[in-house]
Amino acid sequence: MAKILTFIVLVLAIGFGFSWLADRPGVLSVVWQGQLIEMSLMVAASMVAVLVAAVMLLWWLFAAIWTSPYAARRYFRARKRDRGYQALSTGLIAAGAGNALMARKMTARAQGLISADQEPLIHLLEAQAALIEGKYDEARRKFEAMAQDPETRELGLRGLYIEARRQGAHEAAMQYAEDAAEKAPYLPWAAQAALEFRSRTGQWDDAIRLLDQQKAAHVMDRGEAERLKAVLLTAKANDKLEGDPKGARDDALQALKLAKSLAPAALIAAKAYIREDNLRKAASVLESVWKIAPHPEVAAVYVRARSGDTAIDRLKRAEKLEALRPNNVESLFTVAHAALDAKEFAKARSKAEAAARIEPRESIFLLMADIEDSENGDQGRVRHWMAQALRAPRDPSWVADGIASEKWLPISPVTGRLDAFEWKAPFGQIEGPLENADVKEAFASLPPVAKPATPKAPEPKPAAVKPIDIPPVVTVAEKAEKPAKPISTPAPAQTSTPAPKSKETIAAPPLAETAKEEEPVPFFGGLPDDPGVKKAGSEQEPKTRLKLF
Repeated sequence: MAKILTFIVLVLAIGFGFSWLADRPGVLSVVWQGQLIEMSLMVAASMVAVLVAAVMLLWWLFAAIWTSPYAARRYFRARKRDRGYQALSTGLIAAGAGNALMARKMTARAQGLISADQEPLIHLLEAQAALIEGKYDEARRKFEAMAQDPETRELGLRGLYIEARRQGAHEAAMQYAEDAAEKAPYLPWAAQAALEFRSRTGQWDDAIRLLDQQKAAHVMDRGEAERLKAVLLTAKANDKLEGDPKGARDDALQALKLAKSLAPAALIAAKAYIREDNLRKAASVLESVWKIAPHPEVAAVYVRARSGDTAIDRLKRAEKLEALRPNNVESLFTVAHAALDAKEFAKARSKAEAAARIEPRESIFLLMADIEDSENGDQGRVRHWMAQALRAPRDPSWVADGIASEKWLPISPVTGRLDAFEWKAPFGQIEGPLENADVKEAFASLPPVAKPATPKAPEPKPAAVKPIDIPPVVTVAEKAEKPAKPISTPAPAQTSTPAPKSKETIAAPPLAETAKEEEPVPFFGGLPDDPGVKKAGSEQEPKTRLKLF
């Protein structure tokens, strides 16, 4: 742009000069070697301008001819370099695509066109081609050579770090990351790797110091740096809680200043205050975190902070948490659980139902089953809520890289990433009728409370029915084990009336060949089977006695 402006200004100046001369005509006389040369001033100026232009043209031609060998060499060298860079670019693209054959071919072509000392990317292309072909030792040697060169030191250290992690050599990878972070603290990957390694080994103070250096060098954002520092302080406080509760409390409070919603830090600070018997400050810390992000672990510590409280006292503390965050599923669940412990079943049921309508999940339906079991003992309703718990989404927990943990951890056990654990559902569920709990349907299909059965009066047992056999006719005399003799009864002259039987006598069922026995005639004054009694108009006939044996 400056050259263009200069050219325009120069042209304007020349034009202005010629116009100025045209407005002031004159004659120029020159005597040279006895000859008088006269011309106008404009012609003289024009001749001078043409002479200057001719001299400049001749100088350019002379310079071009004089420097033509060098220009020719430079042209062919630039062309060769361009071809080499084209081969290098093609080789890097082939290496990125996983084409080892093309990468090797382009490497050889680039080495023939460009010197490796002039272009360090050739070493990188060779290392990448060796990695694709599985020649890891050759690739490591290339990266080590690059790490010795000041121009490619950072690239070589990164390659060595990646290879060490791939082979599982964590100590070597940590060493490479430490070297890179020491020589180039502005590298994000080196700083992050060194920070993770120090956190994995429990060097919390060194990790915090390195994090402060990264923050000062603007390697990461301020918000991210403060969050990671809060996590490191929480991990440090957790290690000091048993031996140094006061130091753990200070670190946890400092972490809460950097990340106000960090529940693990609030729990550590509250536990330290409880050990110092300072329940008021412990409750204040837990309440401040509960207002921002309600957490079940915070509720559990808050409700049971005082060991001597009754179930009613714990219920009142749970209701205080609900007042801080009304219409929240964690608040409702906490009150419902405390109400169940206090045997206030109506309140427990209403709060649990409200929590289920807001966020149906496994623990809420299990709590509903406990309420039914404790109040009514109705196993039908208990089984109903248990079935809903099987279909409901799982409860949230601490999850990092697909691993669920019962407690919070500062780093991931899989990748070593700092601040990897999140409070969420441990795994996703497939959509479908068995996984999606319909709360309205669950309450609509709840069976009614079964009424207890009233005891009934025992009914008289029916008389036992004897099998249809031919049983013997057993008399009272035979039953008393007295010598039995055939009893003869007079046969009636006109009517046939059988002898009356006693109440203990068991009559045999009628046979087809025998006549049906008639009902005994009541007798007053003596037993009907008395052999000495005779009826009027009857004759004595021997009575047939059947024996079983």
